[in-house]
Amino acid sequence: MKKIKEVIVVEGKDDTKRINMAVKADTIETRGSAISEETLEYIAELQETRGVIVFTDPDFSGEKIRKTISAAVPNVKHAFLKRSEAVPDHKGSLGVEHADPAVIREALSHLYTEDEESEPEISRTDLIEAGLIAGSSAKQRRLELGEILRIGYVNAKQLPKRLQLFQVTKAEFDDVITKMNGEKHD
Repeated sequence: MKKIKEVIVVEGKDDTKRINMAVKADTIETRGSAISEETLEYIAELQETRGVIVFTDPDFSGEKIRKTISAAVPNVKHAFLKRSEAVPDHKGSLGVEHADPAVIREALSHLYTEDEESEPEISRTDLIEAGLIAGSSAKQRRLELGEILRIGYVNAKQLPKRLQLFQVTKAEFDDVITKMNGEKHD
């Protein structure tokens, strides 16, 4: 089983159990979206010594945790699950704890590091022309884009920043848009 050097931040103990079915890794559990100052300080210390991967549920709470950690601890890495990969087989909400171990390994092989300093390669015009900002299907297209690029879902206002932070190149963006448009016409 592959050993992950970085510490993985998850939401709860069930996430830790599922991660450990996929890889050998140490985890920190936030126990919800209200992360204590003490937990943030601990994450910052670990980022300095071992590195940190934020791997939260593909839902509103998971995104809130991700933003809180990113604001407090620069340069953490991010792993994302597609919403379809985190669906429970019974009642319950989306979560890492429902993902297949192979899917978790795949997500951990596609890590992103935010870069506040990078220059945006993708313009607002590019986003409009791709149908990601305006139009009746824009929300669905953003969801699809986020899943293909494995950067999570964001609203129209957040999309340019997310693409910049995760250093998505214009070529990667164009490839995904071509794929999305091609799939619609098959």
